[in-house]
Amino acid sequence: MRILKFLLIIPIILSLKANAERNMINPLITHKTLPDFNAIKPEHFEPAVDRFIKEYKDLLDRVVKEPSPTWNNTIQKLDEESLKLDFAIGTASHLNMVKGTEDVRKAWDALLPKISSFSSDLKENKELYLLYKKLEASPEYSSYCHAQKMVIKNAIRNFKLSGIDLKKSQKDRLRAISDRLSELSNKFSKNVMDSTQEWVYQISEDKQYLLDGLSSHTIALAKAKAQKDGKGGWALTLDEPCYIAIMSYAQNRDLRQMAYRGYETIASDQATNKKFDNSKVINEIIALRQEYANIIGYKNYADFSLVPKMAETTDEVMNFLHDLAKKAKPQGEKEIAALKTFAKEQDKIEDFAPWDLSYYATLYQKLHYNFSDEDLRPYFPESKVFKGLAQLASRLYGIKLKEVKTFSKWDPAVKLYEVLDFKGNLRGRFYTDLYARDFKQSGAWAMDLNTRMKHADGSIEYPLDFLVANFTPASGSKPALLSHKEIVTLFHEFGHILHGILTKVNYPGVSGRSVARDAVELPSQFMENWAFDWDVVKSISSHYQTGQELPKSEFDKLIATKNYNSAMFVLRQLTFSMFDFRLHMNSGTDKGKSPEQILQSVRKEVGLLAVPSYTRFPNRFLHIFAGGYSASYYGYHWAEVLSSDIFGKFEEEGGCNSETGKLFMETILEQGGSREPMDLFLEFRGRTPKLDAFLKANGIESTIAKSL
Repeated sequence: MRILKFLLIIPIILSLKANAERNMINPLITHKTLPDFNAIKPEHFEPAVDRFIKEYKDLLDRVVKEPSPTWNNTIQKLDEESLKLDFAIGTASHLNMVKGTEDVRKAWDALLPKISSFSSDLKENKELYLLYKKLEASPEYSSYCHAQKMVIKNAIRNFKLSGIDLKKSQKDRLRAISDRLSELSNKFSKNVMDSTQEWVYQISEDKQYLLDGLSSHTIALAKAKAQKDGKGGWALTLDEPCYIAIMSYAQNRDLRQMAYRGYETIASDQATNKKFDNSKVINEIIALRQEYANIIGYKNYADFSLVPKMAETTDEVMNFLHDLAKKAKPQGEKEIAALKTFAKEQDKIEDFAPWDLSYYATLYQKLHYNFSDEDLRPYFPESKVFKGLAQLASRLYGIKLKEVKTFSKWDPAVKLYEVLDFKGNLRGRFYTDLYARDFKQSGAWAMDLNTRMKHADGSIEYPLDFLVANFTPASGSKPALLSHKEIVTLFHEFGHILHGILTKVNYPGVSGRSVARDAVELPSQFMENWAFDWDVVKSISSHYQTGQELPKSEFDKLIATKNYNSAMFVLRQLTFSMFDFRLHMNSGTDKGKSPEQILQSVRKEVGLLAVPSYTRFPNRFLHIFAGGYSASYYGYHWAEVLSSDIFGKFEEEGGCNSETGKLFMETILEQGGSREPMDLFLEFRGRTPKLDAFLKANGIESTIAKSL
């Protein structure tokens, strides 16, 4: 159920003039289609949200008393009304992540209690719950489409998961827990951002040798950072482009170790500044999630979280993860042993450590494959990559991306695109914000502001999305150049965008990416495969100085190294997935253990390299403590098995072809959450999913191919 959509009501005639004046100066209230980011200020957040919450509640009070409820006089009205509140909250949330200055964060913090309280009010609204039950039992229910029935089914399920039938004292406790979890997640995210941005390593002219191995582009950005801070020399940071460059290319081992320690102690008791320590925040989040699940009637939070997902039991999830680990670990052990031997031969490294891993893996590729991802950057200007990505989408799905030149933006580098079908009809819009900068949350993500909805008058509300990343920006006369790893990230997030925009479901609760959490990564991971297709790579490459496309010989090297150390990467991700799930299962030998103790136990099982005792990975694990992936991180692997199998059909049928693309669009992308994910997969593939394609895609040898 999409819970935030509302109807404009002016309660008192005498206040018409005052309201109109306020509306004129609050762009979150007066917007038409796109946010006016040039006009939106932090002080606009709270008045807009207050107004739209009140208006939604006023409408809800009337709707639940409808004597003859139908879809059109209840859910349709609520969905339409919710648009305005979703817009206000979504815009404020987005600005908090991409332009999180102190005033923006303060305004966002003020909203959280209101949003949490409103959400709790809806979850506890027995009249609304009974309304959905009435619709389910009504004569017109049989005439509803799949999507409408799924909206009702999900709403009733979610009410039960919110404790709708519990005693008042229990409901009050659930509300208090929800409010506190909202505060804690926000605090966790802020601590990670603040701790990350606080770490700066200043290099003076007499220590310029520390920069040996780093690209001229990275060095130029470090100098620009130092100048911005009013200092000479160079300033290194933990922002992703800089940190990855240090760990992959810096020849000075002490510098790598220092950066590693800084990154692995972000927001922890081991950081230089303990002010941003997330340790207590984590403990409280875990305890509250466990308590919430227990009150609802579940043994643990992991069990509770699986109710709306594809996986049905915790045993099923853990068996899936153990099975993958069993297949990947033998190869992973060979990979790490080979890397240790190489480091010893190359530089007499006897005590191979985590801060050596990326550096020697990169160096090995350079020496043995004559390949370096960094060397490919000149061939991949971001503008050319994005143009080629648009062409790929056009070939697969018959759509066109049209850049909008004039619009209101929150940063000069932001772009806006319309997505049109082959007849020129609008399917949706999305913004791109691709480069790292101060006051921007790290990582990459896709987020929707509007999802598709059909209004009562027959008009369509089209999706509006954000595609955000933290790539290396342009420097001087050199344009923004992407590494191939960054290209894969861009393709991944663009897959999420297409999932949201190409939906044809007209009901927000199941439209676009409103699918089971362990299926939501399927379209994004599917898109990653095309970053390794020669025809696609040709179309996205053009040397920024010569215009030459990437030579086939360089592409061959890329493919040769595609699965270099792939088992190590799979095991690394499995470590995160197992940690997340075991942490939220809170059972067996894990019961009573600290997050660090559980992580160490997981590392003993699937890890390949001992880490220092000061590492505090959980303290920066945004996905599960502030990003909606709690007890769900396994979904990346789960969805990758599905997406690899789906891509296998494309390979079987000639690669990038419009016929298979059309089938994928119609059976997966357009359907959203209107049907069960496995039913959609079966319709596309014609059988249940197998591990074969996943293992092949990751270069993992196995004679066993078990179905999900």
